[in-house]
Amino acid sequence: MPRRLPPLTTLPAFDSAARHLSFTKAAAELHVTHGAVSRAIRNLEEQLGTRLFERGTRSVQLTSEGAAYAAEIGAALDRIGAATIVASAPKSAGVLNVSTSDGFAGRWLVPRLHRFHRANRDIDVRLSTSGTFSDFIRDGIDIAIRYGAGGYEGVISEFLAEEEVSPVCSPELLQGEHALRTPNDLKHHRLIHDNFRIDWATWLRAAGLDDINPNNGVRYESAAYAVEAAVHGEGVLLGRSALVSADLAAGRLVRPFDLALKSRWNYYVVYPDGALRQRKVRAFRDWLFSEMVVG
Repeated sequence: MPRRLPPLTTLPAFDSAARHLSFTKAAAELHVTHGAVSRAIRNLEEQLGTRLFERGTRSVQLTSEGAAYAAEIGAALDRIGAATIVASAPKSAGVLNVSTSDGFAGRWLVPRLHRFHRANRDIDVRLSTSGTFSDFIRDGIDIAIRYGAGGYEGVISEFLAEEEVSPVCSPELLQGEHALRTPNDLKHHRLIHDNFRIDWATWLRAAGLDDINPNNGVRYESAAYAVEAAVHGEGVLLGRSALVSADLAAGRLVRPFDLALKSRWNYYVVYPDGALRQRKVRAFRDWLFSEMVVG
């Protein structure tokens, strides 16, 4: 039996208006007139035989039927968008667009990326490190590494690695008059801060230390810069396990104490449904997991 479908040309206008709760903003997003959006939605309502919006003087609100329909239509358009990316993949088969944070890119991904390129010489990786969640369809992102709680709506998310934090420093701080031997020795050293959720106040409290100022030291907005400062002996950093693993392995950093705090958040590999049908996405996804095992 043929599908019972609404006028398909009306759906982008309805989806945009439902997301913005504004016909004007929908018109701007779709590069059409306010009247075109209004006519498309009125046509859709007539076809469905139900009212989707309550129209006010300067605002619109979804009806209960409209809200339920918008949730389904938005998800369906997302799937169509993802399928379109897959179908058009041969046009850019050699370019893989990856989104992640600048800290993860600088301290974990980039130092290892040469191994991916060596094994996949026909794939060129383009990194986006905007610091915000990229939109896969709008921004042309193929795959992302995200740090958070997982379960991201409308996409596939796979657990990649957990995160824990512990003090790290240059090996040179383990020597000298105020060598780091116990947590109490931190009072003689500069603390390095970044913008991570677990801060020095939390770690010092867990270590039972209340006579060290947790705000002492220098602060960096970029986690990558904070790690670099620790490598050069500027002070002691609460190192995030994924971001300091390469420096620990190379001996540029050491852990002077055993106390580590586990984060509530983890790293996830995220991509649109159906994206793994593209070889470039599947190859990068599999490589990420294999690299994380290596450490």
